[in-house]
Amino acid sequence: MAQISNDNFKFLKKLKANNNREWFAENKPEYLKFHQETIDFADELLAKMNAHDNIETPTGKKSLLRIYRDVRFSKNKDPYKTYWGIAYKRATQLLRGGYYFHIEPGNSMIAGGFWAPNKEDLLRIREEIVMDDEELRAIITEKKFVQTFGGLQGEQLKTAPKGFPKDHKAIDLLRYKQFVVWKKFSDKEILHKDFAEKANETFIAMRPFLDYMSDVLTTDSNGSPLF
Repeated sequence: MAQISNDNFKFLKKLKANNNREWFAENKPEYLKFHQETIDFADELLAKMNAHDNIETPTGKKSLLRIYRDVRFSKNKDPYKTYWGIAYKRATQLLRGGYYFHIEPGNSMIAGGFWAPNKEDLLRIREEIVMDDEELRAIITEKKFVQTFGGLQGEQLKTAPKGFPKDHKAIDLLRYKQFVVWKKFSDKEILHKDFAEKANETFIAMRPFLDYMSDVLTTDSNGSPLF
């Protein structure tokens, strides 16, 4: 059974304290060991997820984001990420949204949804909310959803989006620019031998939300299929 080890966390902590190319080169064998351990975990989680969803990402290795930071446009010039990022993409044009798993000592979480929707998708979501907000509201206020994620998350406008009435009854939903959910986990939870199952259960809890959004984004405002 694949598992994230305490030694893996110790490596990430050491990398955070020594975020430079010289230290990384000297400790490359240790990095490769825990890189593979994280891939093994991602593979096990991927197998569990494919039992209930259709994931396009073919392997755990492909799901693991590069540890090398793009520092070209950042004030922070540290060359390495101090966490593992795992991203799974849903397959086919009919399944929208993605899954993300962030592994970092003291700051681990599972997330999913629509972090940076393009303007066409954002408009289509808002059009649907204007026509009928009850289906989405029912999903994000359902007991298990709230227990798992607390509710809908994401950056919001301070006022109504352009072209939408400020006094609309669903203005609380229309102001969202991102439609995401996340759940944080303690280090103890991440390091538990059964965490892959708990992670999978968390992703399952996202499904009603992702499936609703998929239905919206693969139909036009009249409900006719786009694909």
